[in-house]
Parts: sequence; C-alpha cells; structure tokens
Amino acid sequence: MRRALATGAVVAGLVAVPFVRTRLLRAGATVDEVGATLPGDELLVDADLVATRAITIDAPTECVWPWVVQIGQGRGGFYSYDMLENLAGSEIHSATTVVPDWQHVRVGDVVRLHPQLALEVAGVEPTHAFVIRSADSTPSTSPPPYDFTWAFVLDPIHDGGTRLVVRERYRYITSKAALVAEPVAVASFVMTQRMLRGIKARAERDAAAMSG
Repeated sequence: MRRALATGAVVAGLVAVPFVRTRLLRAGATVDEVGATLPGDELLVDADLVATRAITIDAPTECVWPWVVQIGQGRGGFYSYDMLENLAGSEIHSATTVVPDWQHVRVGDVVRLHPQLALEVAGVEPTHAFVIRSADSTPSTSPPPYDFTWAFVLDPIHDGGTRLVVRERYRYITSKAALVAEPVAVASFVMTQRMLRGIKARAERDAAAMSG
C-alpha cells in the first residue's frame, strides 16, 4: 500500500512539473504578452528557454522608467531580496530613490548582476524598452553556459497606468547549459516577482507624490 501511494505521488509530481514550469515562466503575463515579439527578441532568435513575466503599475511610464533604467549591481540594485542576493556575494543594495547619475545609459554600457558577472546594454528606448544581454565585450570571471537577454518593456494602459513586461531569453552554448539555465529560471521567478512588486511600489509612490 505504501509503495503504491509513493508511486502515485511520484507520478502525480511528474505530471505536474510541466504545468508548474509553465506557470513559473509566465507569471503575471497574458497569453498575448507571452506570444508577442518584444524588443530584444531579435538578439536571440533561436532561444532555448524563454520566460515572460509582467505586472500592472498604477503610474505612468515616466514614473516607472527611472527605476528600470537604474538597475544593476553598484547602481540601483534590483528591488528584490537583497539579503538572498548578497549571500552569493552580490553586494546588492536596492535604491529607494531615483538617482540622476544612473539615468543616462547608452548601448554598450555595462550592467552588473554581480561584481564578477557583467552584461551589456543592448537597447534603450526611453520610457518604453531597456534591453541588456551577455556579450564578449563584457567578460566575466565565471560566464554562464548560455547567451542571455533581459528585456524590460513598458506600455501605457488605461487610466494612465503602465504594463511592465519582463522577458528573459536563454540560448544554450554548451551541452549541459540546461542543467544551469532551468534552476536559474526558477530562482529568477522568485526574484523577479519581488522585483516587479518593488518597482511597482516605488513608481506608484512617486506618482502619488506628483499628483498630491
């Protein structure tokens, strides 16, 4: 009996894995957002793993953009779980204010996830899209076994709000890349959900201050 129950639990778990994985990779996003072509997609057309996550923010894109464009280690942080990130030596300190010196980014600038892991700005469309990617021009001490793009897309919606869509694309460059990318995508779900809420809270606070 116990063996049957254990077998049933394993089977149920295996059946649930694809469903759970899909939910993690598409948290908060609509079917249209998941299927949409977003800025940065063209950089990794043949991606092996794609995550699209989103949130609605009750603030105009002009209030959301400054928080997005200043992300990065040694900059505004990621508005997520700093303590968890710092367990890996990331030295992240999420900003609580918009810092003017961090607002002027250009294609080719460096954005760090960690002191030893750098990405490169690949696209900047003020108040609409911010795209960063892995690149040979920003070598890291321990580069991941995949190419990577991270896009933040802001679209205005009704009542002056913003829809913020975040997309990650991974293209495997080694045979074992999936063994790294899949756990990273799960961890990214946890951190990204917190990041989206962090951006939302900050932008909505700024919008309320402006209207008040």
